[in-house]
Amino acid sequence: MTDARFTTDDGPALVLSGVGPRPASVELVGRRARVLASLTGRGKTWRAVLPLRARRWGGPELPLPTGDYQVHVALAGDERVAEPASLPLVQLGTVRASLDGWLLRIGPPVDPAYDSGEGQDALERRYAHRSARLENAVFFESFYGRNASCNPLAIDRELARRAPGVTRYWSVVDLSVAVPDGAIPIVEGSPEWWRARGSARLLVVNDWLRRRFSRRRGQVVLQTWHGTPLKRLALHRPGFDPRRAAAVLRESRRWNVLLAQNPYAARILGKAYAFLSRPVWVEGYPRNDVLVTGDGRATRASLGIKDGERVLLYAPTWRDDRDEIVDFVDPAALAAAADAVVLVRGHSRTLQQGKDAEGPRVVDVTGFPDTSLLLLAADALVTDYSSVMFDFSVTGKPMYFLVPDMEHYRGELRGFYFDLTAHAPGPVVRSQDELIAALAEDPDAHAARYAQWREKFNARDDGHAAERVVTRILDQGLIETD
Repeated sequence: MTDARFTTDDGPALVLSGVGPRPASVELVGRRARVLASLTGRGKTWRAVLPLRARRWGGPELPLPTGDYQVHVALAGDERVAEPASLPLVQLGTVRASLDGWLLRIGPPVDPAYDSGEGQDALERRYAHRSARLENAVFFESFYGRNASCNPLAIDRELARRAPGVTRYWSVVDLSVAVPDGAIPIVEGSPEWWRARGSARLLVVNDWLRRRFSRRRGQVVLQTWHGTPLKRLALHRPGFDPRRAAAVLRESRRWNVLLAQNPYAARILGKAYAFLSRPVWVEGYPRNDVLVTGDGRATRASLGIKDGERVLLYAPTWRDDRDEIVDFVDPAALAAAADAVVLVRGHSRTLQQGKDAEGPRVVDVTGFPDTSLLLLAADALVTDYSSVMFDFSVTGKPMYFLVPDMEHYRGELRGFYFDLTAHAPGPVVRSQDELIAALAEDPDAHAARYAQWREKFNARDDGHAAERVVTRILDQGLIETD
């Protein structure tokens, strides 16, 4: 018989114990994280302690991401381990957990009393329309709380430097999301989250505000967005029905200011979101400052990449008709053919649904907290229609466009604002074999197009975008600095 219990003696953990020889290993295996148990026992009984936390990329040890984890027990001989009895859902401080046989489920630490439609309605009524004075604080959210990254992160860092007394809240899906030093993580849907979103003077977000946000008098929403668009957005998407168009208009009315990387993006975003009579700050992208001022050595080291190794970053966008990353690349075969380490970066929308790619000289970095640092670490980018192309070009390093589904994507899923094939600053290929051949060619063949591309899209990406944005925030009194 295998006994199971949860404990919080040294932080949340699952403890398994049994009679007989000690297993060779006990492990929790999830889509984006693994935990190896500490084992004790001398032959008659054994005990395995599985902390419900993990450390990745050399970062801090944090609670496990929300999701399902299989308990794997590897035995030294032919013995069998009986399945443990189920454990009901329990609140363990930084996580909620339940055990169903060998399946462990981890959830965010939101009180079950609020984890329902009725509970969320009650919190909305309590905080969204309260009359209390606004707090001199900033509410940050990036990619719906899946990480603390992108333009909001760069603005947070500059704001912390210049206005250290301002309270900074970060919206997170759970406490596995690392937030910047000095910031306060608040779990989406919790009472603290509703209070902070409803009382912060300034909100800095890079995607839609959800859960029926209603801006209070005096609140300002800075929408940084998350990329210069190639693919059609919002009101410009094909087959957009009146109901969805109304949702776009309702969302854009919540924003006070829109940030754009370049004049082209300002024009497209303004029309796509009917944001035509309010301020658009064309200041370059704060997230790209590090591409000018930093280097990739620390990131390479955290990923276990040796000095001198060639690094390819494969970063496709998401598809409206699938949940996981596209499978147009065999990363292990690409790594062998190109004599390189291949970093696989799925879009944020595939983070929770997908699972890590594996293979020799393959590192899945979909869960890595900051894409900009990966761009800095890579020697070349392989993408398709992702806006990452407009960021990576800041570095001047080679780009390759793998687009086997271009006709379907352009004609049926999204559509484009311009002809990628005619303007791409690198080879446009249709298969992995064509990609491997292109990687062996001289990238200078595309130098003229690359220069034109950078002139159009990266003129303001000079390493000072966050400084300019924060200067506007302070000069316009969007927060108080005293």
